[in-house]
Amino acid sequence: MKIAYILLINLFFLHVMTAQDFKLTKDHDALLVKDLDKAAAFYSDILGLPEIDNAGLGPKFRWFALNNNVQIHLIESEEAFKPHKGVHLALNIDDLDGFMKFLKSKNIPFENWPGEAGTTNTRPDGVRQIYLTDPDGYWIEINTNKL
Repeated sequence: MKIAYILLINLFFLHVMTAQDFKLTKDHDALLVKDLDKAAAFYSDILGLPEIDNAGLGPKFRWFALNNNVQIHLIESEEAFKPHKGVHLALNIDDLDGFMKFLKSKNIPFENWPGEAGTTNTRPDGVRQIYLTDPDGYWIEINTNKL
């Protein structure tokens, strides 16, 4: 009887502490950049993200906010990172066609997933997307997916 009671208590605590109970949400992405001012200008002027307080971390950190309270933290560093299109930020947009026109007016190159310049592609689920890089070569997907 005592063993059955101990097993029952253990099963209860195993059920109580599952990964599903933690309800993780995204807070921020941190990117190492060589030229902080150049990178900050891209995230502000091209992506239109407002700069926010960097929590007193000093002049080598600049933070930007997305509409859903997720942040992008730029950190000035000489450390090397080799960007790859498969590792990218993905952002949603209401007007992809308008944004592509804006990018063209600013001479900011973009491409679709296969690498065709200046155009978009549509995923099998109907989401349209383009890819561009920031000044440090980080890939950014801009898509019409509405979660």
